[in-house]
Amino acid sequence: MYRKIIVAIALGGIDKGEKILRKAASLLDEGGEIIALNVVEDVPSYVAIELPANMVEDVMRDSREQLEALVAVAGVAATVEIGNGPPAKAIISAAESHGADLIIVASHVPDFSNYFIGATADRVVRHAKCSVLVDRQKV
Repeated sequence: MYRKIIVAIALGGIDKGEKILRKAASLLDEGGEIIALNVVEDVPSYVAIELPANMVEDVMRDSREQLEALVAVAGVAATVEIGNGPPAKAIISAAESHGADLIIVASHVPDFSNYFIGATADRVVRHAKCSVLVDRQKV
């Protein structure tokens, strides 16, 4: 069905990540590629002043290790990629740069706050140039 799938995984929801990796594998064409993506958000400069200089690099390294472990546990062949910046923008950028034809994101059932702030999944759905599968998760 799809030849290149970006699977956006928040490491705070490892159990969701395993589920959506397996879903991606079930939707992948033979010879296709899955890219497991985690995005580390930038630290605002007024906060970064108080933090160790290499903190973002350390978080990105730890994120890569956790995501590689998750991919191994899920038993899915996937390339691991760690992005940096605003999550929705980084997910869309990764999809465009890889020529993905599907993005899979997990999302909780929206609540009142999403109507004012907007969830990452909402932004990805609105702005992605390829298909987006939102896997709804019960809270």
